[in-house]
Amino acid sequence: MVARRPRRKFGASQKERIFLAALPDEATAARIHALGETLAARHGLTAAPILPRHLHVTLFHLGDWQAVPEEVVRLARAAAGEVRAMPFEVSFARARSFRNRTGVFPFVLTGDAKQWRALYGALAATLKSAGLGGATQGAFEPHVTLAYDAVRVAPHAVDPIRWTVRDFVLVHSRLGKTEHAHLGRWALA
Repeated sequence: MVARRPRRKFGASQKERIFLAALPDEATAARIHALGETLAARHGLTAAPILPRHLHVTLFHLGDWQAVPEEVVRLARAAAGEVRAMPFEVSFARARSFRNRTGVFPFVLTGDAKQWRALYGALAATLKSAGLGGATQGAFEPHVTLAYDAVRVAPHAVDPIRWTVRDFVLVHSRLGKTEHAHLGRWALA
């Protein structure tokens, strides 16, 4: 019997996602992907792991849209260009599944929000000034999604994955298509 892979479903009005994110460097993305494969096998996950080039930490979700919202993109680019923060090291030392109502659970690595305080705070302030304050609502829990699976995994420690965040990007994701396009990149200095 072949295991059925869970599928995430999106409505007709949710085809284009825009978000700001920090990406691990290529070597770190490969390490995260390898750890994800090891953990998936250990916990009996059957879903395909997230590709290394799509691994990221979402800083701010700017919405899901029927078409790319050019005004939101313009405002987000302007806000991102105003951010002043220094590069900083992050660490992800726990893995777990997030709860949700769909039955397809994000399996993630989690990190400490304190490490992200300067960048997150600066970006939140510029988004609010640009009129995108709605994106700054809610709590921030830094995480890297490894897979989406019907199996739910309890929180547990893992060997830490560390990298230095040196920039952040504005991402356009075509939902359900496994496509990411970077609409801008801003260096921390």
